[in-house]
Amino acid sequence: MDAHALLTLWRSTLRRLAFFRLPLRTLSRLQPFGEVLTVSQEPDASTGHADERVQRAIDLAVDARAMAYARYSGFAMGAAVVSVDGRTTRGVLVENVSLGLSMCAERVALFTAVTESVAPAVLALCAPRTAGQLTFPCGACLQVGLEVAGAELLVVAVDPDGVHEQAPLATLLTRAPKRHTPFTGTAPG
Repeated sequence: MDAHALLTLWRSTLRRLAFFRLPLRTLSRLQPFGEVLTVSQEPDASTGHADERVQRAIDLAVDARAMAYARYSGFAMGAAVVSVDGRTTRGVLVENVSLGLSMCAERVALFTAVTESVAPAVLALCAPRTAGQLTFPCGACLQVGLEVAGAELLVVAVDPDGVHEQAPLATLLTRAPKRHTPFTGTAPG
């Protein structure tokens, strides 16, 4: 990579980081992930361990579920995002008589993370089981998670009793459309 390409990559990375207004302690943990720079998931004194972030996300998602507006389906869902630096957002299912205007809890939490400049590390969804299985986010919610947080986002499905499973987003959405970036040469998805 020549000096001009490296400078372009660095400027682009700084613009993305400025979007999330990451603190200096987070900037010091930047690591390569494929062709994109991401924040290290390693714990430090300011962030707690990954297990603590997962439990916090679960607790917040379970609590958020009680506020869901599930008037038509009765399928109450709550979601929560926890960042590497410990900041959080929550979201709930908001239904509408016009089905296309409804919004999943996960997307509400992710969109709120963007609004609040929170860089998601964990996304938890609390919902009733579907056909006896834990309910993971739908494809649309996973695609939004990929766009906002990247393939390394840890996704947790939890039922109202607290039973949960987790998986990296990359394993749940293996053939997702990718963003085109001029410095990686990735073709539009």
